[in-house]
Amino acid sequence: MIAGIDHLVVAVASLESAAAELEERLGLAVGAGGRHPALGTENRLAWLGDSYVELIAIVDPRVAAGSWLGAPVLAALERGGGLATWAIATDAIDADVAELRANGADYPEPIDGERIRPDGRIVRWRLAAGPRLGPNQPFLIEHDVAAAEWTDGERVARANEAHPIGGPVRLVSLEIPVAGVQAAGLTLLRTANLRFRPSLAGHGARDASLGRQIVRLTPMGRGGDVAEIGLASPAGDGRAVEAFGCRWTVRRSA
Repeated sequence: MIAGIDHLVVAVASLESAAAELEERLGLAVGAGGRHPALGTENRLAWLGDSYVELIAIVDPRVAAGSWLGAPVLAALERGGGLATWAIATDAIDADVAELRANGADYPEPIDGERIRPDGRIVRWRLAAGPRLGPNQPFLIEHDVAAAEWTDGERVARANEAHPIGGPVRLVSLEIPVAGVQAAGLTLLRTANLRFRPSLAGHGARDASLGRQIVRLTPMGRGGDVAEIGLASPAGDGRAVEAFGCRWTVRRSA
């Protein structure tokens, strides 16, 4: 069953400088990640409970150009960086892929993936990614809850993690500028079963609920043509920061 936004893939030129900037300007703690040798990429993660921001950089352009993840990251870097694609969490990927295929989605069979952390533990997952990943083309992922990062204890610790801003931080919304809101909405209905409704934000925007989060489609030219990542924290102060081709906002949560 589809549960929510799993993570956002944000393309950056330098992992170290991007991690330092996120902490300094937004108050987000960025932890370790790892390399994906078969994809030509390397990442670092900013955990937001069970969701996270994946800062990702290219380590082997040749390999990346031919990989399912490296290609959209390279495309995002050619635009100056920013949202390359994003992932939707599921706990039943085979059933969801079958249902979405019946609706016309062109998902292949799910594939296994893994990443070796600096501490030697292995993170494992299964995913299904269509052929045209991008800011408005997500993929599905199911994590191995017996492997690193997804045990009950680690999830509880993340839920209570205090970021430098002064408390836990959650991902609450993703706003994506698109050339055609209606067409993008129909694509996401077919590929992610997202059902969009007119947004209270107005100006032709449309919203869909995805677990506890909101995905918003906005017409390009309405308030900017970069993705907006909405965060919430008990210590949020309403700040809005533009970095890595995205707009980041941190509002106060209850």
